[in-house]
Formats: sequence, structure tokens, C-alpha cells
Amino acid sequence: MAEAQAKFLKGSLFRHISVMSLTSSVGLMAIFAVDFIDMIFIAMLGKAELAAAVGYAATVLFFTTSFGIGMAIAAGALVARALGAGDAALASERKTHALTYGVVFGTAFAALVWMNLAPIVDLLGAKGRTADLAVQYLRIVVPSLPFLMIGMMGGAILRAHGDARRAMMATIYGGLINAVLDPILIFGLDLELTGAALASVAARIVIAVTALMPIIRHYGGVGRPRPRGLLRDLPPIAAIAFPAILTQLATPVGQAIVTRAMADFGEMAVAGMAIVGRLSPLAFGVIFALSGAVGPILGQNYGARNFERVQSGLTSALLFTGLVIVVVSSVLFALRDPIADLFMATGVTRDLVFLFCGPLSLLFFFNGVLFVANATFNNLGHPFYSTFLNWGRNTVGMIPLVLLGSSFFGAQGVLVGQAVGGVIFGVLAWWLARRVIARAPQEIAAAEAKPSEFGRQGRLMSLLYLRR
Repeated sequence: MAEAQAKFLKGSLFRHISVMSLTSSVGLMAIFAVDFIDMIFIAMLGKAELAAAVGYAATVLFFTTSFGIGMAIAAGALVARALGAGDAALASERKTHALTYGVVFGTAFAALVWMNLAPIVDLLGAKGRTADLAVQYLRIVVPSLPFLMIGMMGGAILRAHGDARRAMMATIYGGLINAVLDPILIFGLDLELTGAALASVAARIVIAVTALMPIIRHYGGVGRPRPRGLLRDLPPIAAIAFPAILTQLATPVGQAIVTRAMADFGEMAVAGMAIVGRLSPLAFGVIFALSGAVGPILGQNYGARNFERVQSGLTSALLFTGLVIVVVSSVLFALRDPIADLFMATGVTRDLVFLFCGPLSLLFFFNGVLFVANATFNNLGHPFYSTFLNWGRNTVGMIPLVLLGSSFFGAQGVLVGQAVGGVIFGVLAWWLARRVIARAPQEIAAAEAKPSEFGRQGRLMSLLYLRR
């Protein structure tokens, strides 16, 4: 009887995770698909420097977007915990204050990046006309970061309420706007990269508006921030957002290292990397969405102290990851020639596309493991574990392998070194996530018995607010 109940529990969670991930991924893939189409349009212009500029700009935008992802993780985790603990009033207040901090911090971060675009692009290895084009593109898109953050945080809040459909629709609307404006601005008005940038800004504004509207209409709206409430909620928001932002920033830093290494092999190599960079999230949008989808599930069960379902949630998420990777990798391998032809890829550019559509796409499974583990750490009070793992993977776990791979295999070795680093840290993340779940009951008991000591240890600061 117990065994049958356990099987049902896992099956139920697997379906829940699958539905949340698939619906979340539809919205994400709408955005990724537009980025993919952007790259096709740029390739159709027949200018290698434009494709390379998009590659450099994408690395910088990845860096700024990661800041928004960190704030969205904090908003979603805190609202989900409050809802799981049955405190709707606290969930509403944290929703308001998280969005307020998102706008303030996002504006400041965007301004800092905008003022330093030229040296940042130079640091990535861009030179001459390519560097000028990348900076021109970024000067238009970077100031729209606060709108993107509102959209991302609004989507996380909707998912915390279990409303994956409306969160999905916000990104779909943004993707549609981008898809409509791209050909008009890029080709119709002959704006090339400037047109692509303006379309992206319009899409971000639409995402922000369409993510906020359901919150206003169906979930109590966004109240007026109160000074006392802002001060009260800053510690739990910072406790999750700060390490989550640090965690997310590790990936674009790693991508910057890869971009810099790829720049040594010329603009064709950077263009190939840019194509892979656009193809990867489109192909594995479900995996990218998985961490955002599984986080509220783990958070609510953790808030309800149902640790068996937390463990089952981790297992189900990993099974789902493996299934998606095998299916998608098979499709990529079968379509590798048409995909390369779509971008008119030749030489080293085509070699890099073929490499990704072959063995490297299978190794993306370990990236998925790391995503799921990060969601576990963020929602179970150990966000700095995500930070250490992501930075370890994108620095000491990757730099030597990228340098070694590039020395022996050239441009292809850069991508191979990056993938192998992901394998090592994916395995480590899985092992650590299991330990965190196993120790959760004892840590909560210790926290409730000695809250001050628990707070000094820096673990699960927001737990102290669950009973308020």
C-alpha cells in the first residue's frame, strides 16, 4: 500500500512539474524563437560583422537579464512560501515590495552597465566596426531592463500562485510583438541592428504590462509600498535575491570567458557561437523554464513541511529533464544540415553548429540538473550553494577546460571545454541537493529552537518571517 502511494505521489508530481514546465516554456520559447529569427534575419543581411556583433551583445544582455532572474527567483520564492504557510496577507505585501525593489535596483544596474558599454564590449574581444555595432545595439536595449524585470518578477509571482498560463501568455505577447516588428524595422525601414534593438525594447514593455495586469485583476493588485514594510522585507528579499543574482551572474561571466576565447578564432567563430547561443535556449526552453516552474512547487511543499514531496519533486524534475534532453537532441541531430543551411553557415561557423547538434546537446542534461538543484537550494534556504556551484562551474571548472580544448581542437574545443565543466558540476549539484533535502527537517527544528543562531549562520533568513 505504501509503495503504491509513493508511486502515485511521484506520478502526480511528475505531471505537475511537466505541466508547469511545458506551459512556462511556451512563453520562454516565444522569446527565444524571436531571438532565433533575429539571428536568421541578421544572417540574411550577409554581413559577418553584424552576426558577430549580435554574439557580443548577447553576452552583455545575458549579464543584465541574469540580474532580473535573481530578483524574480526571490519574488517567486517568498510569495510561494507565504502562500504555502497560509499567510495571504504576507504574500501580498511581499509581492508589492519585491516589485518595488526590482524597479529601483534594475534601474540602477542598467544605468551602471549603460555607462560602461564600450569597455565591456572591448573586454569581450570585439574590435573595430563589430565593437561599434554591438555598443550601438546595447545602448538601445539596456535601458529597458527595468521593464524586463517587472515582467520576469510578475511571471514568477503568477507561478507562485499556480497561474502558469497567464505567466506564459505575458511572454507570448511580447514574443509576438517582437516577431511582428522585426521584419518591419530590420528590412522594411532598413534599420538592421537598430531595428532589432527597437523591437526588443517594445517586446519588453509589452511583457511588463501583460504580466502585471493579471496580478492587478485576479491577485489583489500591487499595493502602495510602505516604508516599514520595505525595511521589514528587505532582509528576506536580499537573503534570496543577493545570492541568486550572484548565482545567475556566474553564467554570463562564463559566457564572456567563452566569447573571449572564441574571439581568437575570428568573426566566423564568434558568429557560430552566436548561432549556438540562440539555438540552445530555443531547443531547451523547457529545461530553462524547469527551474522557475519547479521552484514554487518545492517552496510550497517546504512551507507546508511536506519533505517527502520535496524529495519526490527533485526526482521527478530530473526524470523530466532526461526525457526532454533525449528527445530534443535526437531532433537536433536529424536536422543539423537544414539548421546550418538556414543560417547559410559555412566553414568554422557550420562546424560549431554541427558540434552542438551532435554530442554537446546531450550533455545539456547536466545543465538541467544544475538548474533543478539551484531551484532546490533557493527554495530550501541555501541560496549560496547555488552561488558557489555556478561560479565554480563558470570559473575554475571551465577556464582550464576551455583553454585546454581550444589548444587541441581550436574553436570547437572551446565549446567542448565549456560542456565538460557543466558535466562535473551538474553531478556535484545533484549530490548536494539530495543532502540539503535530507537535512531540511533537522535544520528547521534548529531554526525554530534557536532563531538568532540560525540567522547568524546565514541560512534561510526568510524563514523567520513565515510566522509573522
